[in-house]
Amino acid sequence: MTASWRLESAEQPELIAAFCLSVGRVFAQSGSFVLPERRFIRVLRRSFSVVDVGGAGYARARNVKALVTGGGGFLGKYLVRRLISRGDCVRVFSRRSYSSLQQLGVEQRLGDVRDVAAVSRACEGMDVVFHTAAIAGIWGSWNQFFGINTEGTRNVIAGCREHHVAKLVYTSSPSVTFDAGDQCDVDESIPYASRWLCHYPHSKALAEQSVLQANRVGDLTTCALRPHLIWGPEDPHLVPRLIARARIGRLRRVGERTNRVDMIYVENAAEAHLMAAEALVPDSPVAGRAYFISQGEPVNCWQWINQILTLAGLSPVDKHISFNSAWHLGYCLELGYGLLRLTREPPMTRFLAAQLAKSHLFNIRRARDDFGYAPRVSTEEGMRRLEQWLKVDRSDCSSREE
Repeated sequence: MTASWRLESAEQPELIAAFCLSVGRVFAQSGSFVLPERRFIRVLRRSFSVVDVGGAGYARARNVKALVTGGGGFLGKYLVRRLISRGDCVRVFSRRSYSSLQQLGVEQRLGDVRDVAAVSRACEGMDVVFHTAAIAGIWGSWNQFFGINTEGTRNVIAGCREHHVAKLVYTSSPSVTFDAGDQCDVDESIPYASRWLCHYPHSKALAEQSVLQANRVGDLTTCALRPHLIWGPEDPHLVPRLIARARIGRLRRVGERTNRVDMIYVENAAEAHLMAAEALVPDSPVAGRAYFISQGEPVNCWQWINQILTLAGLSPVDKHISFNSAWHLGYCLELGYGLLRLTREPPMTRFLAAQLAKSHLFNIRRARDDFGYAPRVSTEEGMRRLEQWLKVDRSDCSSREE
């Protein structure tokens, strides 16, 4: 079968010229104008980075100019490092500067995604934008979630259009489809949720719809990825919260304890963003679509949580609460916190109860078919790396206490 190859970034004539020169040399050496496909691909790879997607190759010009919003965050950091390792030019847009990014030689632009002018300036001169910046959580005001997650994303879209950015990859969430019930082998045909248990998924759903609707409007092509439960070394969210709750005895198993979940190791999530971006061209199936991404290895939720606690040197969770009790407790706490206008997060909400008690299993076939996604780091290897990081982290804590 003959592969079809597409050259992107044709606006960079020096790269096209280098490629043509390489082909010309092969012609001169072979004395023939018939270039075998395998040799053609080798020449192609010398001038471009090529990814084979669903039988078709997408060639990416080297030294892509990439903007990562939220580049100092968990996923953003890994994405930045991966882009740097490929030799790309990386700019980060975030609310504060990071010394770790400065050490990598990353250009840092400070600002808030709600600031239209600042976002626009950050998008100037970019080939691709990875929009990972967001506010997550199960409690807070609608204005805050809508302003950052929804309006902030619309500002990014506007910045991309204003400066003729070719590609926008948006980090969404599977929670945009979560209706508080079990999700078993659901794919992207599942509709958005019909009710919202907290502001985060609602604001992310509105943002995702804006991103997908922006596809092919002008020069911009867009897609959205929905990673579920990103975890790994340097995690500032999921793993530390589990450990902190377990240490003070506030972690309880919710429901029947048989629910299974998909999750994703952070390096695989970052790689999925790069693969989607490389395949994101106007005539590819990726343009204008959303994708679930995960390890493709579902785990029992509470067995996995206990495994993490064991790696952290803690005892497994032994306290239990039924789903109905947790749901009603969450409702009462939401009502009380709302009436008292408390800004701190309640220990339980209806959204959290359903997240902890229900199954979350997502079919990733579309991502495999459309841009060749496959997790490179297995769950077993990821847990080994997490264990090493937790050991170092505990050692550092012990040293500081001494």
